[in-house]
Amino acid sequence: MLTGLMLCWLLAGLNGGKVSAYGVYGPGEAGNKTGHASVAGSGSPVQTGGSGAQRLEQAAEALYNYVLKGDIAKARQESEEISKIFVSSSFEGQTSVEGVNALSGVIVDLKAAFAAAQIVPEKIESAAARVRLAANSLNHPRQPMWQQYYKLFREDLNDLEKSAAAGDLEGWKTAVTRLQSRYDTIRPAVVISSRPEVVNAFDSWLSYAAGVTSSAQPPERSRLLEIISYGQDAVRVMFGKERDEPVLSLPLSPQKYGAWGMLAGAFILSALAYAGYRKYRGEQEDLKPV
Repeated sequence: MLTGLMLCWLLAGLNGGKVSAYGVYGPGEAGNKTGHASVAGSGSPVQTGGSGAQRLEQAAEALYNYVLKGDIAKARQESEEISKIFVSSSFEGQTSVEGVNALSGVIVDLKAAFAAAQIVPEKIESAAARVRLAANSLNHPRQPMWQQYYKLFREDLNDLEKSAAAGDLEGWKTAVTRLQSRYDTIRPAVVISSRPEVVNAFDSWLSYAAGVTSSAQPPERSRLLEIISYGQDAVRVMFGKERDEPVLSLPLSPQKYGAWGMLAGAFILSALAYAGYRKYRGEQEDLKPV
């Protein structure tokens, strides 16, 4: 009996040692309390996608605020922190390969702006804005900040429309240049949270709109308005807007309908007229005395 009690005491001691060794963690999780995953054979922590994107946006926001305040020293420190977060993070499942390349591109541009022989505040502010929008797009893919540019894009397209109606090719060039500048600011963020075909469609349209005035023969008004119509569609798709929104405020040339179109129109008009006649007869019958 004494031997049995000693055996139970030893077993209890062994089980208690296992609980105190792992605590609330399971086997293989002890010592990994920060939520980081370790790279096999390296021991260097890799941020998970969610936490990495969140830290990246926080650092980008701080960077942008330092740049606006003119604190270049702290802004440079934040740029280094952004680079470290990007290297140590995995964004698998949060964006495409094109998105990762776009994010790395804006970080490289930011570091180049700080490493220039002469600091240009405008270039640093532009690079910081692109990094901020890109990081926000990664952390908030469903409601990214870059979608706030929709109204500005519509205004630029309206200016293009007015220039086309007036035959003002210089005004067209100015509006295209302004639209191109705004798109350059948000493009990395758009690539991160959009499908590649959507980005490629707007890239192609903008490139065509920029080069249409350089042809030997100036384009006609109807052709310019048609180009704007395509641009409106590309912008709506890129910003995720509904297709029932008005595209152009200036009228295009009337469409020509064939014989079947005329017959369909006559049928619709006849149906409406008959429905109106039945309604009128019903109202007259209601007015008759009982």
